Amino acid sequence: MHNIPDTKSKQTILVIDDTPENLSVINALLREFYQVKVSTSGVDGLNVAQMQAQPDLILLDIMMPDIDGYEVCRQLKANPVTENIPVIFLTAKIHMEDEQRGFDVGAVDYIVKPISPPIVLARIQTHLFLKDQRRFLEYQVEQRTREIALIQDVTIYALASLAETRDNETGNHIRRTQNYVRLLAEKLRDHPRFSAQLTTPVIALLYKSAPLHDIGKVGIPDHILLKPGPLTAEEYEIMKKHAQLGANALIEAEKLIGRENNFLQYAREIAMWHHEHWDGSGYPDGLRGEDIPVSARLMALADVYDALISERVYKQAFDHDVAVQTIIEGRGTHFDPDIVDAFLAVKDQFQHIAEQYHDRYTKLK
Repeated sequence: MHNIPDTKSKQTILVIDDTPENLSVINALLREFYQVKVSTSGVDGLNVAQMQAQPDLILLDIMMPDIDGYEVCRQLKANPVTENIPVIFLTAKIHMEDEQRGFDVGAVDYIVKPISPPIVLARIQTHLFLKDQRRFLEYQVEQRTREIALIQDVTIYALASLAETRDNETGNHIRRTQNYVRLLAEKLRDHPRFSAQLTTPVIALLYKSAPLHDIGKVGIPDHILLKPGPLTAEEYEIMKKHAQLGANALIEAEKLIGRENNFLQYAREIAMWHHEHWDGSGYPDGLRGEDIPVSARLMALADVYDALISERVYKQAFDHDVAVQTIIEGRGTHFDPDIVDAFLAVKDQFQHIAEQYHDRYTKLK
């Protein structure tokens, strides 16, 4: 048997029973070791269980006049506020089918009346201990999950930065563009054309995968990637291959995992098709309109806006207003018209993001 809690850290037991005599007996047994709350009906017990100072465990009578214990337990487990509170049924007799019914609605144990004090204390201690162990394990899993997510984010950022620094040394470009993409997606999430696709989890994945949009540039020769002037037709054809190179790398990553992965799927879509144009004049596949994935359409606008306000080896930086006008001129040709409209609604926030993550190559005004 585990040690009885000391009075300085008493846990709370809620007892729900319509018989005052039963409440008195249980209260007298438990009050030395626990904080005890009592309710004489199922409805009142449900209300008490949802209060801010929630019980750590509930002792619940089955036979009650308003709603029986099975229904009380079912409602407790259906409510996110109370679903994790262990429930032990109190019953005068128990048949196998009733016992199964109790477990089916979420109870963790039964105590048969008339109660045996050692059994009651032992069962309560056991289930409080198991609850604490479960909380600890959940905490450990949560911490590990956060650690893995952080490692993923850092790795993604490092890989994306490698591609960017080989190109134009605008290290904050990936920060700006992923924030542009998230801003546009959040603006469009209630739009009839986009609401089914731009859910909260998808927007989070788009934000995380956007930095890999130009990962394929690591495969472009320096004399082309860093050329301080216009590219020849032949050089431009080689430069355009970065889209396919990036997608190929991500396809290989998907193969290594051996199953579909939403993060890699969006990263691959963005890398492959963020240079496609709404009217079909882009590359590498000449996709048109809705055939271009939403992820790539969002990145197309984000990437062009940031390229416009950034200095490159072959161009000066344009100011925000010029960039906005250029985006407008690309409505329906380069860009999805509805995405341009969303951009115009949040263009001031685009400028704020550019200022927040500016570097020496960006023009802020």
